[in-house]
Amino acid sequence: MSMSEIIGLVILAIIVFGPEKLPELARKAARILAYLRRVGNDARGQLRKELGPEYDDIRLSDLNPKNLVARHLLSTEEVSDLRQIRDEAMAEGRIMKDALDEAAGVPDGGTAFSATVSAQDSPIVRFDPEAT
Repeated sequence: MSMSEIIGLVILAIIVFGPEKLPELARKAARILAYLRRVGNDARGQLRKELGPEYDDIRLSDLNPKNLVARHLLSTEEVSDLRQIRDEAMAEGRIMKDALDEAAGVPDGGTAFSATVSAQDSPIVRFDPEAT
C-alpha cells in the first residue's frame, strides 16, 4: 500500500468512526493483529516440532512445489541455464511473430497474425474438474 492509500484510509476511518472511537478501535486492531501473529508462530513452531530436527531448515515457502524444486533439486548453474533457454525461446518467438506479421503486410507493432484467428477457428477447450 502506498502512503496516499494509507492517508485516505485514515481520513475515511476518522469520518466513519469519529475521532473519539478511533483510538479504541486501533487498540482492538492491534490486539487482533498480535493474536493472529501469535497463532501463526505457534502453528509454525508446532509444524517444525512435528517434522523433527531434520527439517529445521525448511521454510514455509518450500511447501510450494516450484520453490522446493528450485531450491533442492536444481543448482544455481542449472537455474541460470533454464532462464537463458527461456529467454532465448521468447526471443525466437518474437522474431517468428514479427516475421509472420511482416509476411501478412502489417506494419511494425501490428497484430494481424493474432487477429486473423477468429473465435470460430480456435478449438473449445473444456475443463472437467473430476478428470484431474
